[in-house]
Amino acid sequence: MSRLSVRKTYKLYIGGAFPRSESGRSYPVTSAKGDFLANASLASRKDARDAVVAARKAFAGWSGATPYNRGQILYRVAEMLEGRRAQFADELGGGKRAALERVDAAIDRLVWYAGWSDKIAALHGAANPVAGPYFNLSTPEPTGVVAIVAPADPLLGLVSVVAPVIVTGNTCVVVASEPAPLPSITLAEVLATSDLPGGVVNILTGRQAELAPWLSAHMDVNGLDLTGVADPDLALSCEQAAAENLKRVARPVEEDWSADPGIARMTRFLETKTVWHPIGV
Repeated sequence: MSRLSVRKTYKLYIGGAFPRSESGRSYPVTSAKGDFLANASLASRKDARDAVVAARKAFAGWSGATPYNRGQILYRVAEMLEGRRAQFADELGGGKRAALERVDAAIDRLVWYAGWSDKIAALHGAANPVAGPYFNLSTPEPTGVVAIVAPADPLLGLVSVVAPVIVTGNTCVVVASEPAPLPSITLAEVLATSDLPGGVVNILTGRQAELAPWLSAHMDVNGLDLTGVADPDLALSCEQAAAENLKRVARPVEEDWSADPGIARMTRFLETKTVWHPIGV
């Protein structure tokens, strides 16, 4: 006898759990050819607020962890992603070989950022020369909660904007790729089983135009990455809303996600703390 397969339910990822949208809404996700793939949760303003609360709650513990420990956890995410290569390739589509190459690139990107976890402070910090008997030390610290509108690339692009934010000690709320949200929720399943504390990464699926303005105006969000916003008017309105509490804003730009990422995305949401200390006699 043939059996009915158990279809996967794609939910949100908030605070380490997988809730449905409080609104009960969903929207159909289709392939490049227009074939129906699944229904994804259509997150609401309330879901965005819940995600920010979860990210803020997780911030103290995550930013207080040692950089080495954060790197270990990112490497664990890469390990878990490696074990699910075939599943991610199926969800990405576009040809098996090309899809596997994109999954491998995302794994390598995680390993790359994991290696930077305990090195970025040495590179971005400094011992400053001063005219007096003092040590003057500058060290980078995480900004706080960062809202990210993810790019259209549903895996490599997503990893490339999330990994640099969390490896430096920030927590985040991510609005996943609107037309291709399925790999982002599967990535959330990887995060949930990779020792990453709940709330460090929160992933919402739904409409950019609905979620981005609320996150931009949220007073408990400290940074805003608009990389995935394609509408110039939406990007402008989000940046204007972000100015209300002086959020750090990364404007949308075209990026080649296969290129060397550099360190700019790691330093974008860091703040510099400078300490003066008298020199002992």
